[in-house]
Amino acid sequence: MTEQLSIGGLAALAGIGVETVRYYQRQGLLEQPSKAAGGQRRYAPDQVKRLRFIKRAQSLGFTLAEISGLLQLADGHCCAEVRSLAIHKVQLIETKLTALLAMHQALNGLIHKCDANSDTMSCPIIDLLNRN
Repeated sequence: MTEQLSIGGLAALAGIGVETVRYYQRQGLLEQPSKAAGGQRRYAPDQVKRLRFIKRAQSLGFTLAEISGLLQLADGHCCAEVRSLAIHKVQLIETKLTALLAMHQALNGLIHKCDANSDTMSCPIIDLLNRN
């Protein structure tokens, strides 16, 4: 029989905190086992793999709701569906990158205005933010 893990052991092996494990349980991403005779919950070692899956998916930008769907798809042969989700995620990232680049350029322009500003009583950035 494979040794069961405490929540602390599970979290440590997955490289996350205990509160993160509990949060994932509340979100329905990880089952909460019933308490053993000693009053402590014991986790199967394969739950480490599930937690690592969740963390990797998060690092790729998937939300917890999207990860829930991916976990359901992970058990079957659904490559086309997962590919479609990934394409959609890439499109969202590209949209965010475009917005971030525009913010970057706007802020750099304002910084240059500050550098050229000889009026110590006003700030071009604050002036812009205060516009009606």
